[in-house]
Amino acid sequence: MYIVLLGPPGAGKGTQALTLSKRLGIMHVASGDLFRHNLNKETPLGLEAKTYMERGDLVPNDLTVRMVLHKLKSPECNHEALLDGFPRTIHQAKSLDEALGQENKAIDVVLCLQVSSEKVIQRLSGRWICQDCQSPYHTFNAPPISQGICNHCKGALYQRPDDTETTAANRLGVYMKQTSPLIDYYNNQGKLIEINGEQTVDQVGQDMLASLSRIEKERSVR
Repeated sequence: MYIVLLGPPGAGKGTQALTLSKRLGIMHVASGDLFRHNLNKETPLGLEAKTYMERGDLVPNDLTVRMVLHKLKSPECNHEALLDGFPRTIHQAKSLDEALGQENKAIDVVLCLQVSSEKVIQRLSGRWICQDCQSPYHTFNAPPISQGICNHCKGALYQRPDDTETTAANRLGVYMKQTSPLIDYYNNQGKLIEINGEQTVDQVGQDMLASLSRIEKERSVR
């Protein structure tokens, strides 16, 4: 089974992907990890991507698709995978469908974590780090006992540039423009399943597994 995991930044895709891949026994294919692997190992695909990145250009869609397909064809994937962070655009989704179709394969199901814009910004912009011991905190989910002070070493807490509300709003805007159209794309194919991403981590995972189990039963009936 090929599964795509969709959802806005801060929806918990990474956490759920790791749990699902272990429970299902399938490879977790994260686009960010693929880029880092190919760049660090200086593979032909990595070196090609590096030429664009060194110029400050975006890596072309077709190169990203080739990187993902190369991973999907590896023995460790064994004709199944959980895709996280890819596809990000309609163009990438269509390229992926076309490439898989040439091998008589297809995306089987798309799990979409539904999280409100307000909750996304709250999750992304609430993170703080101790400048001394690097202990993490969150304004809403794991606040310190004393505001701005680490519970452990009493060091001052600071917020990274990537964790500010402005950056969170920008990341959400990029998602809404580039990635959210995939919801309609896969829904029109009858492959989209929406999951309430505002539940507890465990409940979200249970709902995902229940949805996948239902699909497996439907496939076996056919």
